Amino acid sequence: MSAGLEATGLEVTGLCKRFGGIVVADAIDLAIPPGRVVGLIGPNGAGKTSFFNLVAGMVRADAGRVRLDGTDLTRLPGYSRARLGLARTWQNLRLFPSLSVLDNLLIAPRRYPGESLAALLRPARLRSAEYQARERAASVLERTGLAAIAHHPVADVPFGQQKLIGVARALMNDPRCLLLDEPMAGVEGAAYGAIQRVVRDLAAAGIAICVVEHNVAFIRDLCDEGVFMFAGRVLARGEVGTLIADPRLTELYFGT
Repeated sequence: MSAGLEATGLEVTGLCKRFGGIVVADAIDLAIPPGRVVGLIGPNGAGKTSFFNLVAGMVRADAGRVRLDGTDLTRLPGYSRARLGLARTWQNLRLFPSLSVLDNLLIAPRRYPGESLAALLRPARLRSAEYQARERAASVLERTGLAAIAHHPVADVPFGQQKLIGVARALMNDPRCLLLDEPMAGVEGAAYGAIQRVVRDLAAAGIAICVVEHNVAFIRDLCDEGVFMFAGRVLARGEVGTLIADPRLTELYFGT
């Protein structure tokens, strides 16, 4: 962020995308200030994950703008958006199961220390960058409660903790905005509470957070605001309990 530029969080205006006759984003407007947690609610096919893909640059929008703390990301590829502080997790995790928990984090910083020839030609600078990455990884593992399994292969880690590893890997990007795609799917027990705690701590640190989740109790307990999506459109927004009590929205959600 440029000196003197106030953090404004994520700002999405007029975001549109269609694939043939299928509209997955229909003029979506959404703002998430720093320190706020917004939950996207809606049935399968409502466009929630498509919205994440558009914001993160995995898919190019047909129209609209995406800004992060005032910086226009609209025409930037996904890796550039990540380097500017936009991080996300995935429904299907996308971890490297044969690598350790620690190594899964070490490959995640905005600029991986060994990714350029110039870095390899400066071994002292490379060693310094690798040391800093390890220091940050150790801090993130401690913050997320994963330090005790840092050297375990991810394949040997229970699924709930793998979800938490996905969040920890996103934190290696030092995000200013974090998109969480179904972080609680298949999660229970201690991992459930750990993910809740981590998300609350991140919001308290001033990170703008958007959550896609079908666990309505999680959304209700954690989010400052809910946004109900259907057929690529935002139909309603407000307090989560109010949204899930609305008979019209309930009918759309459950198809009853």
